Amino acid sequence: MTEPTTDTPIDPVALDLDACAREPIRIPGGIQPHGVLLVLAPESLEILQASTNAASQLGAGILAGASAADLLGPGLVGWVRSGEATLLRSLTLGGVEYQVVGHRTDQGTILEFEPTPPEAGETLDTLYPRLQLLADSVVGVENLHALAALAVEEVRAITGFNRVLCYSFDKDWHGTVIAESGDGVLPSYLGLRFPASDIPAQARELYRLNPLRLIPDAAYQPVPVAPAESPLDGRPLDMSFAGLRSVSPVHLEYMRNMGTLASMSISILVEDQLWGLISCHHATPRRVSPQARSACNFATKILALQIGSLERGAHAAARIRLKQRETELVARLSRAKSLQSGLAEHAGLWMDLAGADGAAILVDGAVRQVGNTPTDDQIRMIAEHLHENVPQDVFVTDELSRNLPAARTFGDVASGLVAASISQLHASYVMWFRPEVVRTVSWGGDPNKPATGTAERLHPRTSFDQWKEQVRLRAEPWSRAEVESVEDFRNALVNFVLLRAEERAQLTEELERSNKELEAFSYSVSHDLRAPFRHIVGYAELLRDRESALDDKSRHYLTSIVDSALAAGDLVDDLLSFSQLGRAHLAKTRVDMNKLVEEVRRSVAGEHVDRNVTWEVDRLPPGWGDAALLRQALTNLISNALKYSRGRDPAIITISGEARPGSTVYRVRDNGVGFDMAYVDKLFGVFQRLHRVEDFEGTGIGLALTKRVIDRHGGWIKAEGKLDHGATFTFGLPKHEEQADG
Repeated sequence: MTEPTTDTPIDPVALDLDACAREPIRIPGGIQPHGVLLVLAPESLEILQASTNAASQLGAGILAGASAADLLGPGLVGWVRSGEATLLRSLTLGGVEYQVVGHRTDQGTILEFEPTPPEAGETLDTLYPRLQLLADSVVGVENLHALAALAVEEVRAITGFNRVLCYSFDKDWHGTVIAESGDGVLPSYLGLRFPASDIPAQARELYRLNPLRLIPDAAYQPVPVAPAESPLDGRPLDMSFAGLRSVSPVHLEYMRNMGTLASMSISILVEDQLWGLISCHHATPRRVSPQARSACNFATKILALQIGSLERGAHAAARIRLKQRETELVARLSRAKSLQSGLAEHAGLWMDLAGADGAAILVDGAVRQVGNTPTDDQIRMIAEHLHENVPQDVFVTDELSRNLPAARTFGDVASGLVAASISQLHASYVMWFRPEVVRTVSWGGDPNKPATGTAERLHPRTSFDQWKEQVRLRAEPWSRAEVESVEDFRNALVNFVLLRAEERAQLTEELERSNKELEAFSYSVSHDLRAPFRHIVGYAELLRDRESALDDKSRHYLTSIVDSALAAGDLVDDLLSFSQLGRAHLAKTRVDMNKLVEEVRRSVAGEHVDRNVTWEVDRLPPGWGDAALLRQALTNLISNALKYSRGRDPAIITISGEARPGSTVYRVRDNGVGFDMAYVDKLFGVFQRLHRVEDFEGTGIGLALTKRVIDRHGGWIKAEGKLDHGATFTFGLPKHEEQADG
């Protein structure tokens, strides 16, 4: 491993390392000196602009403002005035053979003249058999590196460059040399990686638009184009598609630092996107004829087509395989009790869907996970981050810590993440995880110090020696097929969730209808039973008053009848209240809970005048609700506290409250007999009792009615107790925007 050079690093505050990315590379104002450039008016053939070497190379009359008709001859004049887009022809001027390349722009027709180099002995006709052989050779080759090796060998054979590389880009635009052909004059770069900063974004875009560029001599001096601005639009001449276009001084220095004085690059375009480059280097100046360049461009297109075919084939095969897994998983989920349980029961299918080592689903704060995953709290943290910061249906990364620094602590299980959102309102996600893959990357120079210089002048890095770096917190990247599989699965899940929501809505509607029917039935039965029980009590008391006609045993029977009838009447009254509560309209308003508790305390105190009761009532925050119903709920809770603390001396009843964000909470505590928490779920059910009727009277409806009151208010209630150590009932009421914080 070679350490970086001793060049002084640029202070990122003093100099933007992307300064070269802002260079006007499309409008450099000049050309390379191995050719001549003319810009012609399409109809008149007037020379609008010309490189300043035009007169010396093509003739004294070739100046801006003159006509190029005599220079070009009938054939080229016809092309300039035709509608054809591009041109490549030979033209002999003054005994010198030129290759003429042309293309049309809004600023005029650009013609480029290059003298045919002496060593250019091959024409397109002689090069065609080589290209045909290459096309035949790549058919059936399914290894990317083998394909690239065939291409670089052919390009070097055509051009004679010392070294030809095939350079592929990753998603971050770092480039890796995957194939190389060389004669040993220049060092080997095979397998090395080069940072994205070596080729700025605008340069990459120009590589995509204009796929071939030749620099015969990195020590050249640019030849200006005059006039500097186009006579047609007053702007500098756009030479994006000109082969003679002068290149950035930074790039020329980069070449010299690399030890190359000539280079040629050919873009590998797969589906019109820049996939990589064929990059040619020579230790000394070297020119390549337009015919040879065209042949190399054709060879590169053959390579690109085969790469595209391989990638499409691999992608299609992966999609078919993953679609089968998705179809199978969705089918099984449709039969599952819930989405969460269905995924967990088919963990293998779930993880295989994205080729993951672990997966999790988060719905309503509840986490289900399979395989190797972060903890529940870490999964919730990821979900909250995505919900707040990433408005995407599917989020994909192979370096989670870059988006979420806290993920460094669990990178060993979740450096890679694919997360599919299944709710527009809540942080609900299905996630797939991949662990970090620790690997060593060999760079062509230190990627962390790509340039040196001052604020006035940027200099590229000078070292291209191998520099090794251990990469951590990066997972194996997710393939396009895997991401598309997750996207399809997400759509299926959303439909699944919507279907279940419709089923729940239908079930809810049926339950509401049944509840209304049951309430109506309960009301009818309860109402109709009241009169018979009153009659039983009345006649039993009349019989008991006729003391002379009854013996003691008969009077005892009558007393039992009266007591039972009264108890049954109370039960009917409670049932009637319970059934009416479901239909009662809530008149919500601000409620003074201190006043309400005092009223309840006075109403129940008369029944316990002979007891020693200590009341500990705190200052209570106001509530929001229906005062009459809340009084009923408090009456039940306070009456229960008094009832179940019977036998305590003193009985201590504590009533307290507190304001919380979004809710107001109240507690009623006693020091009575308490209850076993194992049976707490029974407390709020109708007719559910934890103590014998012989010990504590009651109908078993009071707490159920209390819970229904609190539920109608959108609140909650819970009970805590311990045998012989009292009980505490706590309930919360939602706050209202008009309610003052207490």
